[in-house]
This record gives sequence, structure tokens and C-alpha cells, in this order.
Amino acid sequence: MNGISKSFSKFYYYIMLNNNLLSFADGKNIKAVFFDMDGVLFDSMPYHAQAWQRALSERGLPFSLYDAYLHEGRTADSTIDEAFIRAYGHTADSRTKDEIYSAKTDYFHQYPEPPQIPAVADVLRYVRSKNRQILVVTGSAQMSLLDRLQSNFPDIFEEGKIISAFDVEHGKPHPEPYLIALRRAGVAADEAIVVENAPLGVRSAVAAGISTIAVNTGVLDSKVLADEGASIVLSDMQELKQIMQIILT
Repeated sequence: MNGISKSFSKFYYYIMLNNNLLSFADGKNIKAVFFDMDGVLFDSMPYHAQAWQRALSERGLPFSLYDAYLHEGRTADSTIDEAFIRAYGHTADSRTKDEIYSAKTDYFHQYPEPPQIPAVADVLRYVRSKNRQILVVTGSAQMSLLDRLQSNFPDIFEEGKIISAFDVEHGKPHPEPYLIALRRAGVAADEAIVVENAPLGVRSAVAAGISTIAVNTGVLDSKVLADEGASIVLSDMQELKQIMQIILT
């Protein structure tokens, strides 16, 4: 592709993005922004994917790195059940789930500490400066990351505003996690927006009736996120900050 074609493609992309943004922001009175954690706050998905692949393959369960991104957002029990159903036609027993998740957690801890997603701290600080509520809505039970939220993002997250696998009966793609977030924030669905990076997370938010922005920080085709119902699909947090500056007036 020559320089002119590249410039035109980028110009066309921003025209489409701005048109989507105008439609997305029209008439909204946003009072809360809900952020996923893995792949949105922390660049942890490569390690999660490798850890899941290792733990499941040890049990003879085929599970690719791409599968891990497709199933991102599920609770650990649901992820293991999905792998068992695909391989054997039934779910796993509780002891097997505990053993697999323990192995997955051990493998995850062997990797370096996941860094923050580039520029996400700037986005969080901007949202906080506009006096909007910020909640974390994650399917994770990985305490090593949950415990880092306050230290990595000081003065951002309030007590009771982190919804994790410990708070739900049904994880993503079920709408329960985001419905809980709405109740804790005390806002209606049209007064919140979601920032996600995972197809099942987008599906969960859309099922809860919340407009969703997807930031594609992983290996999936952006069309996968759009097909799940994301109103806008972005490539990085710099683009998200620009959008927040328009939405949160």
C-alpha cells in the first residue's frame, strides 16, 4: 500500500469513527464508566492465555492461545467447563476444577508482573477528573492482580466498586456482572458505558443494556468485537482518551 492509500485509509477510518462517536454520544448523560481488568487495565492476557493452555493441555484438553482470548472474561469454572464440554460432552467435577485452576494460577505466577496497558492510567485520571464513578468489572479471581489495583492506580477505585469472580454466580457472558455494577453505582443502564477488550465481556455488557466501547488490545480480529455488539472498536487507549474527552463533557 503506497503512502496516499495509507493516508486515505486512515482518513476514512477517522470519518467512520467520528460518525459512530456522534451517534454513540448523542443524548447521553454518563454518570459511571465500567472497566474490565485483564487486557484493559493490565497487559495480562498473554500470560493468562499461556497459563490456561498449559494447565488444560496437561489434562488432555485442547485449548489454544486464541481460544483463551475468545473465552476471556469467563470465570475459571466456566472456562474449564467449556473445555470439558468441547472435549468430553460434559462439565468437570469440582475437584478437577480446583486442581486445574490451581495449576493455572501457579503457571501465571511464574511469568513477570504484567504491566499496565499503555495510557490507561491517563484515561482513568481523566474520567476521575470529570467526577464520574469508576468501577472494575472482571471475571478474574486472580488476587495478584486484584490486589494491585489500588497500588497501581491510586485514588481511582473506591471501596465496593470492584466486581470480580468472587461477587457473581454467573460470570461473563451472562449480564450479571454488569447488572451488579449498575446497582452498586446506583445508575441506569443508559447512564453508564463499558470499556471492554473481550468478546464475551462485550456480550455481557450489551445484554445488561449498556453501551460498550471495545479497545482491541489482544490478538482477535476487531470484527469479532463489533459482531458482539460493541458500539465502537478502538485500537488503543490514546483513542479512548480522545473519545472520553467528547463523551464526558
